[in-house]
Order: sequence, then C-alpha cells, then structure tokens
Amino acid sequence: MAKKCDICGRGSTKGASRSHSNIKTLKRQHINLQSKKINGKKTKICTACIRTMAKNK
Repeated sequence: MAKKCDICGRGSTKGASRSHSNIKTLKRQHINLQSKKINGKKTKICTACIRTMAKNK
C-alpha cells in the first residue's frame, strides 16, 4: 500500500544528504502515518490531519 495520507493525499518527499566532498545521496523522507478509524473505516492518516481534525471538533 502506498505511503500517502488518505485525507490530504500528502506523500513522501525526496531529499539529499551531502557529504564533505559535496557528493549527493538521495534519500526518501516519509510522512508520519497513523491508522485510525474514521466513520467506521480504517484509514491511513497523517498526524497533521489528526491535529487539524482535533482542532475543528
């Protein structure tokens, strides 16, 4: 299953770590996904959306 938020659609991003000789090594930065039950369905939701939903209640 894809590492994407089911609500906002946000996924992982690419970043680069640079060594002392300035060689670029690509790395993937994943978002913080949690599995929650919303309206009786199990969804993968990022923590930013969890905080937003808690604020709007």
